[in-house]
Amino acid sequence: MRTQLQSFMALLAMLALTQSFSAEAQTRSFRCKNDLVNLGDDKASAALKCGEPVFKDSFCKPGEAGPAPTPTPAPEQPRRPQVCETVDEWTYNPGYGQFMTTLRFESGRLVSIRYGERVK
Repeated sequence: MRTQLQSFMALLAMLALTQSFSAEAQTRSFRCKNDLVNLGDDKASAALKCGEPVFKDSFCKPGEAGPAPTPTPAPEQPRRPQVCETVDEWTYNPGYGQFMTTLRFESGRLVSIRYGERVK
């Protein structure tokens, strides 16, 4: 009985691992119209392949700044400008029964593809 339970648990673990790998593989590209958009593509390429998204969002993600300036005794030291990286998220509605899909661009390059709710 114990061996069967261990075998069953091992099978469940392998199945879960397989599911996570297949889900990851599905997020490396997005089919729109008759073309594919892949991770690493630029925004212009995605726009040409997929057209206009149903929703666009853009925001500033704090980036890494250079080395901090050395402290000076002067009371009115100029503030260093905050460095930010522009992040754009474009959401597409691929059609009935498909999943809403959000393409995330950082510094103009596609870095992730997320699937949301199924279109009803």
